[in-house]
Amino acid sequence: MDLTRATPPLLKHLNERTVLEAIRAGAPISRAEISRRVGISKPTVSLALRSLEPAGLVREASQGPDGPSYGAVFFEPVPDAAFVLGLDLGSRFLRGAVADLAGRIRARQDVELRGADADGALEAITTLHASLIEAAALPPERVDGAVLGIPGVVDPSSERLRLTQPHIAGLEGRPFGSEVRERVGVPVTVDNDVNLAAVGERWTGVARGVDDFAFLSIGTGTGLGLVLGGELHRGTHGAAGEIDWALAGSGEELDPSAEGVSALATEVSWPGGVDGSTPPYDARNIFTAARRGDSLARSVVDVIARRIAAHIAPVAAVADPELVVLGGGLGMNGDLLLEPVRALLREWLPYPPRVEISSLGESAVLMGAVATGLQSALDNVFVNRPSALGSAT
Repeated sequence: MDLTRATPPLLKHLNERTVLEAIRAGAPISRAEISRRVGISKPTVSLALRSLEPAGLVREASQGPDGPSYGAVFFEPVPDAAFVLGLDLGSRFLRGAVADLAGRIRARQDVELRGADADGALEAITTLHASLIEAAALPPERVDGAVLGIPGVVDPSSERLRLTQPHIAGLEGRPFGSEVRERVGVPVTVDNDVNLAAVGERWTGVARGVDDFAFLSIGTGTGLGLVLGGELHRGTHGAAGEIDWALAGSGEELDPSAEGVSALATEVSWPGGVDGSTPPYDARNIFTAARRGDSLARSVVDVIARRIAAHIAPVAAVADPELVVLGGGLGMNGDLLLEPVRALLREWLPYPPRVEISSLGESAVLMGAVATGLQSALDNVFVNRPSALGSAT
């Protein structure tokens, strides 16, 4: 009996998509392991592979996850079926990477922006795109799309940027994604950078496998990405995670960002300054001085730890996440911040979340952009393959 004929086209399509996802997530992976992970029979897995292999989406792997296969057949995605471009536009750097469909980074470059405005950032993106394509030695037409992380809220209806940080002048209200799309010649998705950082941590960082967590970025500004039930939570207006608003009516200064550190250090400074320096203080110097034992710097860091805990507490009380990941330039100072923050949350909350430092560091946003682009590319190559929706013959 021809089992393919007996399978409705839509069900066949869904099974193939499920098998492709399992292979991408677990490669190299055997038929039996695919069946176990996704809960469909091995004959159904085999039928899906009969469509995916000729379409050039998956192939037999040369060896299993622990070495030679010894007779078992393992599968992996075909990496060159599509490529994606990830971009992270920050206040000081533009970071970019090209990845293949297996998630391997083929080329990565960082460019210092040195106070560029929106026009300068657009030029930098154009140049970086060309440089990455050349470095990866791949045909531009194989790039499925680009994902750009940006410090602001993206209006879901107009794709215009709102509530952007002031350190990239000219972004507010601008259809920046459309402009980038014209320059690089591929579809471009623009998303909040901290949201993408959360996606990156769940894809390949400390939050891998965690369904409910928050990513709190503390650097030039403060932002939060919230993942609930394994999905990024954006909110009605795309503004979920603007955590400073939650504390707007407290009547207390609670800014833990670099600006807040500098202002606090200046406020409490005495003659002689911090570690021999004088105002205005650089936040990084404050943390360095604290490590050297400077008492004033240590007192500033203690206050900042309390401010960070104050930002986490309302999120923990409302969403009850398993984990909070600290990232951003200041959030990465785990040796000074983790234990004080954890202690305060234990004191304030009956169910304090686990708090960890980002394992991806400055790459979190970029990895989130790549992960988001890969999901879209996987959808596109699957739908546009020669056997899209399956053939009944």
